[in-house]
Formats: sequence, C-alpha cells, structure tokens
Amino acid sequence: MTNEFMPTDLFDFDLPQNSIALRPASPRDSARMLVVQPGAGLHDRRISDLPDWLRPGDQIVVNDTRVIAAQLHGRRIGRETEPRIEATLIKRLDGSRWNALVKPAKKLAEGDVVRFGNEGRVCFLGHLDARVERKGEEGEVTFAFSFHGPTLDQAISDLGSPPLPPYIASKRAPDERDAYDYQTMFAVNDGAVAAPTAGLHFTPALEGALHARGVGFHRLTLHVGAGTFLPVKVDDTAGHRMHSEWGTISAETADALNAARSRGGRIVAVGTTSMRLLESAAGEEGRIAPFMGETAIFITPGYRFRAVDILMTNFHLPRSTLFMLVSAFSGLETMKQAYAHAIADGYRFYSYGDACLLFPGKPGT
Repeated sequence: MTNEFMPTDLFDFDLPQNSIALRPASPRDSARMLVVQPGAGLHDRRISDLPDWLRPGDQIVVNDTRVIAAQLHGRRIGRETEPRIEATLIKRLDGSRWNALVKPAKKLAEGDVVRFGNEGRVCFLGHLDARVERKGEEGEVTFAFSFHGPTLDQAISDLGSPPLPPYIASKRAPDERDAYDYQTMFAVNDGAVAAPTAGLHFTPALEGALHARGVGFHRLTLHVGAGTFLPVKVDDTAGHRMHSEWGTISAETADALNAARSRGGRIVAVGTTSMRLLESAAGEEGRIAPFMGETAIFITPGYRFRAVDILMTNFHLPRSTLFMLVSAFSGLETMKQAYAHAIADGYRFYSYGDACLLFPGKPGT
C-alpha cells in the first residue's frame, strides 16, 4: 500500500493547448477511449465499446455526487471601496460555513463582509452576505454565511453557477449548456464543486448495453473538491498536502462488491474519485467496508491497490495528483507512452475530453 516519494517533474509532460476539449462529445458515449493494457499495447476505441472489454460478473462503480452552483460573484461591503470578489465554494464545514477559493484574496481581511448576488435574481432580497471568518494560504477563505442549512443551499443555487475548471473557463465563458453537460447521468447527491468527469461519458444506452453484458452497477458518493485537480507545486511528492473530501459507501454496496469479487468479478472504478473512495474503504486483504467520512488519500507509484481491478478515467493535467494516481495503477512509463500516443493521435484532454480504460501494471512498474 505504501507510496514512494518521487520528484514531481517525473510526472510532467508537454500538452498542446489545442488538445484541451472545450465541449463534450455528442452523444456522450461517442467519445474516444484509449485502452491501456500494460505489456499488451494500446488500443484506440470508443466509449460505446466498453462492454466488449468487460466480462459478465464485473461490477462498475460510479460516483453519484452532483455539482452545486459553487461559483459566486459579489463585492466587499462596509468599507470605503467595494471591490468585486469572485468565490468558488470548495468544502462545506457546517450548516452556514464554507471554505472557498477567492480572487482577489488580497482585497479581503478577517471580519470583512462580502455581498453576493445580482439585482433582479430570485433570492430573498437578491443577495447573500458572508463574513470572512478566516484567511488561509493561496486564496483560501472561510466564509460564515447569513443563512443556514436548506435556506443557504437554496440561496447558493439561486445566485451561483456551476464552476467550470479553469482550463476551460479561461478559454470561454460558461453558458446554459454547461449546466447539463457538467453533470453526470448519475448525479443525485448535491455537494461537489467539480464533476466526476469519467461519469460524463455514460448514457442510458451504454448502461443498458453493460447490463445486457452481465455487468453490475453500483453507486457511491464522493463530493469532489477543487483541490483534487490542482497541479502539485512542490518539488517532491512527499511535500504535497491533499485536500480532504467527504464520501460514503453503503453497507449494501460494500457487501455486493465483496460478494461479486469473491466470485471472480472485477471491480471497475469509473473515475479517480470512485477509485480513491474504494481504496480508502478497503482493508489490507481487499475487502471493502462501509464508509462515511473524510478521505485525503494520495496515491503515487509504489501504492498497492486493494479494491480496484480496472479504472476508467479521463486524461489528466501534467504534474497533477491524478496523473500520479494513473501512473501508480498502470505504471509511469506505460502512462507516459499512452499520453504521448493520445496527444499525437488527437485525443481530447481534461474534463470534457476523451477517456482511458486502464488495466493494472505489474507492481514496481
């Protein structure tokens, strides 16, 4: 299970800007899928081909978190000037407090009040106030909001918008299409501030084809935080601190997965979020236990996987914890070769891009 500490630049690579997808494929399961079998080569396929690569008895695990309208715009009030403030909610602390990433954070001090909202929007008086309770590093702020519980949830929903990853939002403005495109078909439990993007490729037709193949479906919830996708800025993986995220796996799901695996079925994690929660819940012998709580698991090469046999995931950022994770699963050199092939062959990267279907490498690769 132990990770190896490694120089971060081992996980760097050059990605052309035109490789970044700004819209998803339509239909969703028409996206490309690079099948990576360490020692057996690379195979260019489509998402709709997924049933061909699985066996009856295999079990797919998806993340049913739902992206909330976590992007808020407002202004600081109560002082002589009222600069504009942009905040992205990243983690709920309790009924009225959230951690957020704020720009420009230098304009805020502890005790300041930010008023979010726009005139004419439906939300009580058209705005939502939040007091800066604490300032942290790299633009992180703790807000104490003026509303609580479901009332606060409704206000955020009324006044906010779903946050797009910065590598998309920097190239075009979010629009109404994103409100649909950036949710998976499984999304039911509000709480994520970023989509579990591998799940974006699924359609009812694909789910039906997988059921017909004899593949089971299971759901867990991991509320994805913005920190998951950030590049690692330290020189060595030993110095990186993961943001924790809240997740849950029911006893029913854990029992079903354990039973299927005992019969020879493989566990197929859809997305690194599903994988990280499954691995957090697994014991040394690979048995998955019910789970409810926080996880900050950080998977790098050297980690011994216990719960997941196959991983479906999108293409990730250079130097990111997610590229480290896939390198741990299939092997660093294998993944460097796979990404080089994908870039050369025009695969589309990141949240709205294409996917990989990864099989495990040999330990130590």
